[in-house]
Amino acid sequence: MAYLWIKAFHVIAVISWMAGMLYLPRLFVYHCETPKGSIQSETFKIMERRLLKAIINPAMIATWVLGLILVWQGGWYASGWFHAKFLLVLILSGVHGFLSKTVKVFAADKNVRPAKFYRMINEVPTVLMIGIVILVIVKPF
Repeated sequence: MAYLWIKAFHVIAVISWMAGMLYLPRLFVYHCETPKGSIQSETFKIMERRLLKAIINPAMIATWVLGLILVWQGGWYASGWFHAKFLLVLILSGVHGFLSKTVKVFAADKNVRPAKFYRMINEVPTVLMIGIVILVIVKPF
């Protein structure tokens, strides 16, 4: 029974993490289009920081902790599909790190990338999520 509760909270954490990972790059797109120092730019800085600190970071930590508990309890660490999923989650965590750094770049008014870059980056978490979900549900190997 504890396994199912942990699994439920893991799924909730994953949903929260992904929501933030999909929303933050969109904020960057809009932030690119505002003048530095403007009221809108300062508002985006607050939104980006709060989203990262209050939702994305705690959700990622919960996802990792609960996921590792599930892997251990379920004995999934020996499964091929899990190794592939683990790699994709590591890459997603790297994207998280990049987005975290980007929040700091925008906060310092030092962004040099165009909105188009952030539109493309916005697709990376989606592609990773699709791969992760397929691996977890289908367990192809």
